[in-house]
Amino acid sequence: MTPPALPIRTERLLLRPFDVADAPVLAAYRNDPVVARLQDWHLPYTEVDARRMIDTQLVLTWPACGEWFQLAIEHAGRVVGDVGVGRSADGTTATLGYTLTAADQGRGFATEAAGAVVDVLFGEGVHRVVATVDPQNDASAMVLDRLGFRYEGRDLSSALVRGEWLDDDRYALLESDRAAWLGRDRRTPTTVELVEITGDNRNEVARLATSRSQHRFVAPVDQSYADALIPDPEPPGEVPVPWLRAVAADGDLVGFVMLAEATETSPDPFLWRLLIDRWHQGRGIGAQVIGYLTDRLRAEGHRRLLVGWNPGRGGPERFYVRLGFVPTGEVIDGEVFAAVEL
Repeated sequence: MTPPALPIRTERLLLRPFDVADAPVLAAYRNDPVVARLQDWHLPYTEVDARRMIDTQLVLTWPACGEWFQLAIEHAGRVVGDVGVGRSADGTTATLGYTLTAADQGRGFATEAAGAVVDVLFGEGVHRVVATVDPQNDASAMVLDRLGFRYEGRDLSSALVRGEWLDDDRYALLESDRAAWLGRDRRTPTTVELVEITGDNRNEVARLATSRSQHRFVAPVDQSYADALIPDPEPPGEVPVPWLRAVAADGDLVGFVMLAEATETSPDPFLWRLLIDRWHQGRGIGAQVIGYLTDRLRAEGHRRLLVGWNPGRGGPERFYVRLGFVPTGEVIDGEVFAAVEL
């Protein structure tokens, strides 16, 4: 029986129950080591396994209480992955999972499909949607971040996967969270200013945070405060001189920036930290901050601004390159250094 909720259509995708004809493609991507590496199904995953799962799904309804339901993600007539949904016995909580073929990852399909399913669940009265991901699964964590999920912590040694106990990162989303996330301000601000951090606003600034998946690229503000107070001497014998400000957009505190000022031994200023709160990313604020800094430094007679980043999916490399930063060829402890000419 196909319930009224199905199929679910999005701008690019069709989410529908699996059919027996889908068994070969389901088995192919579930048996792909690239796809299966951070997932928990058994291996090898054969067409017999796929048909058995599909046969089970055919007698289920759109996730009733206590059931797990698997939806095929179809794009342009081709299955590119799946979304799994389970409901608690009382129907108030749902669990979300998703998988894409290796070739179809990085195209936004998981975010589009999972977001559509989440909205259907909330529309049907679900109060809370939860998801768990392997701590190494950065791509999956990025999907949850983009949907507005909140990181709730790490369960140590909680998942038995192919004979090994692994950690799980826990995320959750309330209906009110989702509504607020979809309704957040996405407009380009009229004014962006760098304001002094004082005793009156320091705690508010410290509460600004990136998405969980960005934590490995951007230190939290509290860490920046500590580094400014007691900086590590780099290179040895030289202590950087911090200059830090809060970022305000149309009067609201939305970010944090910190420079290591130029010194006699390090004549180029260094962009030590730049953090834009997750609720205000995508509004062009970071680019305006860089523009303000380069104008100021140019007026002071500096010739270039340095920055460093850790490479990786979801990192800031594309942002800085788009603004004219060019790698210098220097890499220290895995951090890539770049400069923009002023």
